[in-house]
Amino acid sequence: MADFTDRVALVTGNGSSAGIGFAIARAFQKAGAKLCVTATTDRVFDRGADLGCLGLKADLTDPDQVEGLFASINAELGPVAVLVNNAGMAQTGKSVTDAKLGGLSDANWAHHMALNIGVTFHCIRAALPAMQAAGYGRIVNIGSVTGPMVTIEGSSGYATAKAAIGGMTRSVALEYGRDGITCNAVLPGWIQTDSSSAKEIRAGRESPVGRPGTPEEVAACAVFLASQGASYVNGAMLVVDGGNTLVEMKGADGF
Repeated sequence: MADFTDRVALVTGNGSSAGIGFAIARAFQKAGAKLCVTATTDRVFDRGADLGCLGLKADLTDPDQVEGLFASINAELGPVAVLVNNAGMAQTGKSVTDAKLGGLSDANWAHHMALNIGVTFHCIRAALPAMQAAGYGRIVNIGSVTGPMVTIEGSSGYATAKAAIGGMTRSVALEYGRDGITCNAVLPGWIQTDSSSAKEIRAGRESPVGRPGTPEEVAACAVFLASQGASYVNGAMLVVDGGNTLVEMKGADGF
C-alpha cells in the first residue's frame, strides 16, 4: 500500500466526480496525502468538499494562474511533492470540431496544444523549483494511447498533443532524475466515464479483456508511479488499455 503521509499532492482536472482525475485524487487521499484538486469551473469546490481536501479553481492554460495556484497550495498545505497532470482532453465552455489535419484551423490547433500539452508544461515548470529544493518529487502525466501508439481519424490535433506528453515526460525524467525527481506517464485506452460516448464504450468491449477500463484502474497506476515502490521507474509510459493496442486484426470475426 502506497503511503503519502505528509506529502502534498496536486491532481489537476477534477471537475467531474465520475472522471479519472477524481478517482486519482481519491486514491491519493486514501493513501494519506495532503491533497489539492483543481479544475476550471466552480465544480472543483464540490470535488474538494467530496474529498475533504483543498479545491482551487484555475485555468491551467494561463501560466499566471498556474503560478498563483502553486503559491496558494504552498501557503495552505506546503510545497507540492506529487504532481498528477490529469487536466486535458476537454474544457468546460470550450469545444473544437474534429477534422483531418488539412482541415484544422489555427485556432483549433492552438486549442489542442494549449489544453493537452501546454497545461502539462505550465504545471511541471511551476512544480520543479520546490521539488529541486526538497530533493524529491514525483510527476505523473496522464496521457493517452491516442497519439504515441494509435490514432483516430479526425483527431490529429489531439493525437499530436498527447504524443508530445511522452517527449516531455522523458525529457523531465532525464533532466531532473539526479534531483530526486521522477517523471512517468500513464496512457489510458478506453476508460468508461460519464463523458464516454456509446461508441467509445462499444470499442472498449472489443478489447482483449472484453470491457472498457475504469477510472479506478487508471488511478491505481498513477499512485504506483508516484510511490516509493516505483522510485527506480523514471521516464516510463505505462499503457492501461486492456491490451487493446496489441490487437492487429479487428472486426466481426473476432478482435
